[in-house]
Amino acid sequence: MTSPASARPTSPARGIDDRATNAGLFEAARAVIPGGVDSPVRAFGSVGGAPVFIESAHGARVRGAEGRDYVDLVGSWGPALLGHAHPDVVEAVRRAAGRGLSFGAPTTAETELAEAVRARVPAVERVRFVSTGTEATMTAVRLARGATGRDLVVKFAGCYHGHSDGLLSAAGSGVATGGLPGSAGVPKTVAEQTVVLPYNDVSALEECFAARGDEIAAVITEPAPANMGVVPPAPGFNATIREVSAAHGALMIADEVLTGFRVGPAGFWGLEALDGWSTALDDGGAGPAASPSWPGTDWRERADWVPDLLTFGKVVGGGMPLAALGGRADVMELLAPVGPVYQAGTLSGNPLATAAGLATLTLADDAVYATVAARAREIGEIVGAALDAEGVAHRVQRSGSLFSVVFGAGAARRGVRDYEGARAQEAWRFGPFFRAFLEAGVALPPSVFEAWFVSAAHGGAELERIAAAAPSAARAAATAPAPAARPAR
Repeated sequence: MTSPASARPTSPARGIDDRATNAGLFEAARAVIPGGVDSPVRAFGSVGGAPVFIESAHGARVRGAEGRDYVDLVGSWGPALLGHAHPDVVEAVRRAAGRGLSFGAPTTAETELAEAVRARVPAVERVRFVSTGTEATMTAVRLARGATGRDLVVKFAGCYHGHSDGLLSAAGSGVATGGLPGSAGVPKTVAEQTVVLPYNDVSALEECFAARGDEIAAVITEPAPANMGVVPPAPGFNATIREVSAAHGALMIADEVLTGFRVGPAGFWGLEALDGWSTALDDGGAGPAASPSWPGTDWRERADWVPDLLTFGKVVGGGMPLAALGGRADVMELLAPVGPVYQAGTLSGNPLATAAGLATLTLADDAVYATVAARAREIGEIVGAALDAEGVAHRVQRSGSLFSVVFGAGAARRGVRDYEGARAQEAWRFGPFFRAFLEAGVALPPSVFEAWFVSAAHGGAELERIAAAAPSAARAAATAPAPAARPAR
């Protein structure tokens, strides 16, 4: 039956059909999508202007709707470890799609991917696949509460663990009041179940457990935070979290949604706990970062710390919607259908996502990690040298192959070690810096508080374009006007 004309969908909003400009496409998007984006991280709110609408991507480059190509340092926010549209990954997804998009039933690919995860991180004795990093961390917290019979969760200010209500907490007074809602729609009573502590602050952690240790179910942390810019853990901080939480019967959740399988075969846990990466090294950990190792059979004897639960995302799905949580068998077996802790997802373990993830992990060998580490260091050095030449006080902060730039004399002198330091930097320099790079054909993450992501596909041509763009970007940062001081009340 033919639908009446009045019921037929009209042509998309003006600006889509002619593909004229990013601004036109953004206007059309805002007419039907809140803010014009399906994830706020894609918005250009902190740098100004319309986001670049992407039509295709290959290797280390993306092509925008206006016909320009850009060297990509966003990498789908992490998953593109191999580069975009790697032919082997695309073929694996194509074959999976040909067999069916979803079955609502187990597949052997889920088991194979779980085995690949466990081979890389043997502390993960059981794995459960979910659809998003938020779902992974949410389930890990629920599991920790179920395992301990306690309600409180400790997190660190500036660490991001997805957008579940209980973890969207801004720093309150920590031990005294717990967290305060960090988003409208989050009940105060829910936020109060999260205690927010300063990152890299051992004394605050110990004080918190001394006061409320018998109420705390878990400490959740990014082993290497990358959502307030890259803020490396102080030497021994992760090991202290492990020691203090274990002493009080609480679990340690290592949220490796960003770092897992990106900075090395075993994520940041492997890089630090097994390989000894540390900012205390003379080279800032460059040696181990350049050749991250696989766990081996002696991993438990080598490990400085071992979390109870870990969460993974991004790389583990090869760019498809897939995440995972895993850890000790006795804790993981509390999940339904074996145990009493409920978790389910209609599309969890989707065959397309598991195919992409398995292909990506199979291809992510020593050569890939060595290349990514080398390119990340080279790009950081190129950008740092350009900023030095313009007299811009800054520091390139690194956690393995993850890096970002922090601005300001204080940041340059001391480094940024916590959320307050990240917020105190001269963030106003980043907008002009970003726009100059974009104009020169280099796409950075559109926020000073995001990590830069490099792929194994970044080669000489990409480094040349970055090097050509860096001087003008550095000048833009140097001449950026400081915001006017607010008048005293």
